Amino acid sequence: MGPAPETVTDPGDPRLDPYTRMRERDLVGRAGRFVVEGEVTLRLLLGPRSRFRAESILLAPERWPGLADAVAACPAPVYLAAKAVMSAVTGFPIHRGVLAIGVRGGELDAAAPVPPRPAPALVLGLAGLTNHDNVGAAFRNAAAFGADAVLLDAESCDPLYRKSIRVSAGAALIQPFARLPAGQDWLRLAQTLDLQPLAFSPGAVEPLDALAVPARALLILGTEGPGLDPATLAGARPIRIPMAAGFDSLNVATAAGIALHAIARGQGRLDRAGTVRTGPA
Repeated sequence: MGPAPETVTDPGDPRLDPYTRMRERDLVGRAGRFVVEGEVTLRLLLGPRSRFRAESILLAPERWPGLADAVAACPAPVYLAAKAVMSAVTGFPIHRGVLAIGVRGGELDAAAPVPPRPAPALVLGLAGLTNHDNVGAAFRNAAAFGADAVLLDAESCDPLYRKSIRVSAGAALIQPFARLPAGQDWLRLAQTLDLQPLAFSPGAVEPLDALAVPARALLILGTEGPGLDPATLAGARPIRIPMAAGFDSLNVATAAGIALHAIARGQGRLDRAGTVRTGPA
């Protein structure tokens, strides 16, 4: 059983320092911490699939009865504060009444979350994605379709940014991911990990629906507008998602969802009902 909750009435209470001015401080990081909002994401943070731990939990008193079971085995302190106090601390209105500070711990090597050959692999590569909504939505899609890992280059934004976690519906807390070192070559990485690099671009010739799905695939998507760099497009297998004539633009997270679904199905990861398999195909 975790510690009993402590009631806090003063927004200046030092126990709430990590939550202070979340909106501003989240832009520059918080010494290895990140912010979780809402019941769904808190439960994922505290659940068995999360690789992160909670440092503290901040709840509106009325939320405590419904979440006591979720935090029962968590050793982190739980603070109860009225929503007005929570809003004064964070700098913006708190409506859900559920916050937590997580600790990210050490970063994984890019190869760590990728299943070793000869096992099948489905990896999503995000190149230059600087929009937190797109990164969060891409993580949500990766979790939904059973991707083994998400890899991000050095230019892509942090999936543990507060908004990214929220948009991902908490998937960023349970989806294995790693960041590539600055200057890392996607193609060399794919060769090292024995992954077939598939570079998604509306200008590619080969359509996704004609692809012979590889057993070990790296789906690389670039930022909207510029897309992937010419070297990656030239060295990978360029793939396009067929679209209506006269309009060749998809949101990058939407494109990731379509591509992941197609590859996951082709690899036998989805059963006939569309459910992700949890065991061998």
